[in-house]
Amino acid sequence: MCHVIVTCRSMLWTLLSIVVAFAELIAFMSADWLIGKAKPSSSEDVDNRTGGLQEPYHPTLGIYGRCTRISHMQFSRRDTLCGPYAENFSEIASGFWQATAIFLAMGIMILCTVAFVSVFTMCVQSIMKKSIFNVCGLLQGIAGLFLILGLILYPAGWGCQKAISYCGPYASAYKLGDCSLGWAFYTAIGGTVLTFICAVFSAQAEIATSSDKVQEEIEEGKNLICLL
Repeated sequence: MCHVIVTCRSMLWTLLSIVVAFAELIAFMSADWLIGKAKPSSSEDVDNRTGGLQEPYHPTLGIYGRCTRISHMQFSRRDTLCGPYAENFSEIASGFWQATAIFLAMGIMILCTVAFVSVFTMCVQSIMKKSIFNVCGLLQGIAGLFLILGLILYPAGWGCQKAISYCGPYASAYKLGDCSLGWAFYTAIGGTVLTFICAVFSAQAEIATSSDKVQEEIEEGKNLICLL
């Protein structure tokens, strides 16, 4: 018989697992890893509200994508275009970034799998006599290691020609040059920290769902068990 067990700690672990997976996925897909040096405004960059020139534009560069401003000469305006600069994996600007993409993708796949499974831990608490929380916690720890490897390798690619075109000639491995780090990089770091927090907290979720109070509720014949 399936017992639906909901505790404060197990729900918090589930929510954190989902948030971490989405945060890492969004960061990976974003082009806001590097913020390039400002591009000076031209006579075409007119702010329609004030009539003056717009502020200098900062192009952004991601692991495989970028955002830049393109001109529409016919309409005398400029739009921001975001999309992948690499049509396939081999066109990613640096071998280090290719390795970063592999490690981050593996970590994110694991995190998404755990996030999906975590939703069903309310009904299924063990698989083959092993706690599903402990198994998921172990997988989250492994995912965290993949994410760390990816984040360590990423700055090593700042010396590639693509990064130099955005960050200036002084950009090199682990040196930003004229660039600054974007929100996506910080989100990836924050998500990695939360991944390890989730891995540790999974043990608390397992303890909460197998506590004496839960067992008492099960013995009383209740199928829906909610404990704070």
